[in-house]
Amino acid sequence: MSRTFDELVAEAEAVSVDGWDFSWLDGRATEQRPSWGYQRAMGARVARASAVLDLETGGGEVLAGSTPTLAPVTVATESWPPNIAKATRLLHPRGAVVVATGDTPPLPFADEAFDLVVSRHPVTTWWSEIARVLRPGGVYFSQQVGPASVFEVVEYFLGPQPEASRNGRHPDAARRAAEAAGLEVLDLRAESLRTEFFDIGAVVYFLRKVIWMVPGFTVAQYRDRLEELHKQILAEGPFVAHTTRFLIEARKPIDPPHQAI
Repeated sequence: MSRTFDELVAEAEAVSVDGWDFSWLDGRATEQRPSWGYQRAMGARVARASAVLDLETGGGEVLAGSTPTLAPVTVATESWPPNIAKATRLLHPRGAVVVATGDTPPLPFADEAFDLVVSRHPVTTWWSEIARVLRPGGVYFSQQVGPASVFEVVEYFLGPQPEASRNGRHPDAARRAAEAAGLEVLDLRAESLRTEFFDIGAVVYFLRKVIWMVPGFTVAQYRDRLEELHKQILAEGPFVAHTTRFLIEARKPIDPPHQAI
């Protein structure tokens, strides 16, 4: 017997959304993964590095699962208190330090402190700060959310979005920003990936966890739209959206650019 709308929503509202682990969605939603395998590729770089900074680590899950051996100096930053606590519990036993930071620069680290800076799905990329804390020859390696990601969900609840909003977070803009900060872009790749939600509880959980998709989302505010979507899923099958992701790797030059005299 199918579970009711109220049962599915109540379950999704009750579950914790701390950290950046989406395993609660197993069997309830699927997201195609990028071909480059970010966590594996990140782990290979972490294992070779001497000093690593993981920006916006979330609950620390990606860093902790990337490699059996972290770098001798490994630091992670996070700004959301529940995630800070979760990342500390997960990463401290691995020898990594978790630093609570704000949502605006500067980063609380000295110039040229790290030979590798990584970040998975940063809200904002502080390119000049990344360039500052990287050692010459050091690398920034990041998987980021691309333009109009999962906008089928966003526009279902908020209606059509302006073109500027749809084109935000474009990989070409990331290239320009990296180069403006003095970094050399080594790799830039983008993919559009199929995402499916199999029940309304999965949608509720997703919007509670990824809070910038529908800012201020609550079940009470969007109950009518949620009930319509529940009926649509029952009648037509999974709600399909498309996630966009891009991978960027940028290096700080060993020799600074020559300045005209």
